[in-house]
Amino acid sequence: MTTSHSLSPVNRRQCLAQAGGGAGMLALATLFGSDNAFATSDESGAAHAPHSEPHAKRVIWLFMHGGPSHMDLFDPKPELIKYSGQPLPDSFGQVMTRRKVAKNALLGPIKPFRPRGQSGLEISDFLPKLAECADDLFVIRSMHGDSVNHPQSVYQMNTGNILMGKPSVGSWAAYGLGSENQDMPAFVVLPDPRGGLKGGPPAWGSGFLPASYQGVTMRPGETPILDLKPQKQISSKQQRNILDLIQKFNGEHAKQRDQDDELSARIAAYELAFRMQSAAPQLVDVSRETSQTHALYGLDDTKTKEFGQRCLLARRMIESGVRFVQLYSGDTGGWDAHKDVLKNHGDYCARTDKPIAGLLKDLRQRGLLDDTLVIWGGEFGRMPMSEQGTGRDHNPWGYSYWLAGAGIQGGRAHGATDPIGLRAAENKVHVNDLHATILHLIGLDHKSLSFFHNGLDERLTGPGEAHVIRDVVG
Repeated sequence: MTTSHSLSPVNRRQCLAQAGGGAGMLALATLFGSDNAFATSDESGAAHAPHSEPHAKRVIWLFMHGGPSHMDLFDPKPELIKYSGQPLPDSFGQVMTRRKVAKNALLGPIKPFRPRGQSGLEISDFLPKLAECADDLFVIRSMHGDSVNHPQSVYQMNTGNILMGKPSVGSWAAYGLGSENQDMPAFVVLPDPRGGLKGGPPAWGSGFLPASYQGVTMRPGETPILDLKPQKQISSKQQRNILDLIQKFNGEHAKQRDQDDELSARIAAYELAFRMQSAAPQLVDVSRETSQTHALYGLDDTKTKEFGQRCLLARRMIESGVRFVQLYSGDTGGWDAHKDVLKNHGDYCARTDKPIAGLLKDLRQRGLLDDTLVIWGGEFGRMPMSEQGTGRDHNPWGYSYWLAGAGIQGGRAHGATDPIGLRAAENKVHVNDLHATILHLIGLDHKSLSFFHNGLDERLTGPGEAHVIRDVVG
């Protein structure tokens, strides 16, 4: 879908000046001042037709913030075991000329790898529960990006660009496909409640796309979205009457500016926010689930409860029609194991292993895995050399991601890093290639999905070449 949008030349200041002090305009000004945009893909909220028959109708992205270590989780390296404790060979060190870590000794895998499932896909002992799902996983062992720093890499993995301000993958999916549930946004984000994402909310922002496509952050409990509920003294009927009056004035104002897509999106936001007041609290009420389901996700264990609850929420959301859910693991430091891989990854794997395995098993037994794409990975991987003796530094030149569901044949590994896990070496997959593949799996052509901005047809995968991983559905 190639789409061109022309925004109205009337900006906010001019709009307010022309409208005077009418009640409807005051209400619209209040709406413009809100940080939350809950609008669906258009005023009707209807889903859009994909470019091609999709393999997946919905996406759950499990984002491991901080950079998980591929050679300690999904990329076994016998050579790294062999040369552990020895200096980095010259043949591998040329790419590291300006980084101190190039002088450090190699650090072997922290825990052993074992063949798993019928496929024999090797997975580390760090992830014993996920290892039970090995035959569902398509592991990409040749990922690479363009920045060694967290914020830029977080932006690139989420938006395709190391610079802040571009639309996220979830926003592009919402823009291209719309929402399947008019009572919920198309793109929902479940941040780590401890906060501290390096790069911050622009990672799930809509960039130059209309604000209606940005990720809406939600959380467990009675208030899934802050400031969504009206004051107690205002009844539902009163609120409906107020909203109808405001929408009447807004509609009359919008008729004079029929090319202002942002205005239309903001007006639609009021309606969606009203509908979400009843839909969202029910959606996040996990008490409706059975005790067996709670146990499957680890809600009966203090260590896994928090992340397990968000994994369960992700399943409930996609089941209710939310198109794209992104779930973050990791606070300010997250998986950033500079000092001690064993302690850091031991803690984070213990928190996430059972819930993620539970999510995959639950999706399969409910018949949802066949048309749901599950993605796992962070902004980059780790170095094969040691840092501070037992830690690892950032590595954007070679790392792992995995995909599951969406008709993907699991139990396979695609591509490879070099013998010590430093750089992608075979069947390399750039971040833009991953994005092209995600769009392909949900029925969108990355070359055709564009938005006219500042004289250019902008795309998620940028102006350069990006390639779909054809092996992913083979």
